[in-house]
Amino acid sequence: MCTRSRVVKRMEGCAMCLLLLLLTAASQAGDKNESTSTTEYDRKPEELGDTAATQAFINSADVVVIGFFKDLEKPEVKDFYAVVKDLKDLPFGLTTSSQVLKYFSIKDNTISLFRQVDKRREDLELEKIKNLDAGKLSRFLQINELHLVTEYNPLTAVGLLNSTVKVHLLLFLDKTSEEHQATIQIFQEAANQLLGQVLFVLVDTSLKTSDRVRSFFHLKRSDLPAITIYNIENDKTDRMPPGEISTQHIKNFCNNFLLGKQTREDSNPVHPNTEDKALKTEL
Repeated sequence: MCTRSRVVKRMEGCAMCLLLLLLTAASQAGDKNESTSTTEYDRKPEELGDTAATQAFINSADVVVIGFFKDLEKPEVKDFYAVVKDLKDLPFGLTTSSQVLKYFSIKDNTISLFRQVDKRREDLELEKIKNLDAGKLSRFLQINELHLVTEYNPLTAVGLLNSTVKVHLLLFLDKTSEEHQATIQIFQEAANQLLGQVLFVLVDTSLKTSDRVRSFFHLKRSDLPAITIYNIENDKTDRMPPGEISTQHIKNFCNNFLLGKQTREDSNPVHPNTEDKALKTEL
């Protein structure tokens, strides 16, 4: 079982990983748009004129991004517009209202990501990041972009670990399979009913990179599709019994786990070997 100090160290390591990603990652998007003015972008953020409009925008989707700008002449504004254009699946807003900036305690140009899944706000104070460009900004948003159902990858793994929600439900499913769409819909319905208690994660088993995650939970390919649940603080895990996947079954499985009830007699804390320690840090 993890001690409190191990959890703190893991969180600190994750924060350092985020910082390194932001400061050292390659930034192709930023280079590509270096000489482009903000007026040339065909997709622009929604302008938010007051606090009510801003709050309504935050509540309009499970993840939104807002640029809080005191000075639109700063070079990072151009990078913000470049990311708005590139990340088409994310809703973007922009405000220069002094009322709004004061309400959200903004002192300098800041880009904030708001997510409903754990009611969390992630701030990137732009003047504190050296050599900021569109690539680094995009990476920050991709790391912290957690949805009702978040697809697992090396970037979202960092955001998952940083979340205040420590219980994760993982669906191991081939995205190319016929049952994918219907299963995801069920998964989303269950996720909506367990907001703030459990993070729902999709592991696409059609990708070779999913093999390490699958082996971490001792799953064979013959076990798929499968649903497992994992507490990142104490390493406890459980596997949902095979059978019909329904919203109610998933909800009952999660609630039982949260209450300390196990559905399988062999559901014990996972004990990763040396090779899996890096993956455990991601999870």
